[in-house]
Amino acid sequence: MEYSPVRDKGPSRRAFLSQLASLALTATAGRSAPSDRRFQVGVCAPAADFDQVERFGFDYLEAPAAEISAMSEAQFRAFRAQVLASRLRCRAFNNFTRTFRIVGPDASPRAHEAYLDICLPRCRELGGEIVVWGSAGSRNVPDGYSRDRAWAQIVQFLQMAGERARPLQLIIAIEPLSHPESNIINTAAEALRLVREVDHPNVRMIVDFYHLRRENEDPEIIFQARSEIVHFHFANPQGRRWPKDPGEDPEYAHFFQILKKIGYGGGLSMAGRGSVHQDAVDSLAFFRGELSLRP
Repeated sequence: MEYSPVRDKGPSRRAFLSQLASLALTATAGRSAPSDRRFQVGVCAPAADFDQVERFGFDYLEAPAAEISAMSEAQFRAFRAQVLASRLRCRAFNNFTRTFRIVGPDASPRAHEAYLDICLPRCRELGGEIVVWGSAGSRNVPDGYSRDRAWAQIVQFLQMAGERARPLQLIIAIEPLSHPESNIINTAAEALRLVREVDHPNVRMIVDFYHLRRENEDPEIIFQARSEIVHFHFANPQGRRWPKDPGEDPEYAHFFQILKKIGYGGGLSMAGRGSVHQDAVDSLAFFRGELSLRP
């Protein structure tokens, strides 16, 4: 189980959680990332790695939203205190819906509502700005199920999530996932089409360099989708490892050139196989070189 479906107790409960989250973030505003960097480099890692992520010099932790949602109240309060006492925030979250069903005959909008009302306020209290929706297990289309119906269910869920995210000033960001990991929304072009169909100001998209390369999609799609892209993930396509050397992939230079061309200034998270303790130094040096960041 990822979460305990706690039924929504009405607008007053949501208003209280929204106000609480906003107060927590306001009280710590301006401390989430160094002000002299155009880009922010983070890492996708569990909450238990927070201290290491801070110690090795990242700008933020991208934590699993499903893990944060599954914490007991005592566990969440302890983690929130740890985050708010540090220089870092959890700017972004991944693993949003993990495996609970968004698509298919078992999908339950009521369960979705209950989960969102727990998950999103907690993300905001930890400094969240972006909640990435990849979660292939929750959106894969079952065999024999109507793809048109699946697409409509996805649109419905994202519109609901966008509405829950709006008062919290969060963005739900669609992540395209390559085959065979996912059987729907595989390219940035598809994610862009979905963003436009959902048509909600709090629903946008990300691009993951690993999936972009796996689908052999032209990186120029980033320029086409630049007004909708709010975040990036990155891994070496060879083995989905943390990147360390500019020569690992021939498209590295093109990718970073496009980011600079569009004037991107948000977060870019390492999202692959690696260890903060073993790989952070080399990977951070790689990103600082490619993005022209100061150490």
